Amino acid sequence: MNLPAELRYARTHEWVRIEDGVAIVGITDFAQDQLSDVTYVELPSVGDQLAVGEECAVVESVKAASDIYAPVSGGVIEINESLNDQPELINQDPYGSGWMFKLEPENLEDMQALMTAAQYEKVAPEAD
Repeated sequence: MNLPAELRYARTHEWVRIEDGVAIVGITDFAQDQLSDVTYVELPSVGDQLAVGEECAVVESVKAASDIYAPVSGGVIEINESLNDQPELINQDPYGSGWMFKLEPENLEDMQALMTAAQYEKVAPEAD
């Protein structure tokens, strides 16, 4: 399972990276693997205000549809428009070109409630 150490992880399988005060959000390699081939992504709208744990997006695959939850609170400032035409980017590069949206976080202390890679690895064991 690919778990970059610099990211923080939610129990609901989202990841967050802070770059220049902006929270970049996507789903983990484990989550995309469990979903299988992603076929459609419904993202939040720019300007949406999200609270920690709020449903904010949906990822559909050949197996299932899965809700995505905001791992930190804040306002959506950008969405990954590439996912409209290429949802498979989530499968191909979940921590890079498969990112989902960017937030201006209300409180960077929200990050403290998220797990490190080592902690997340214990709650999301690799599927057999």
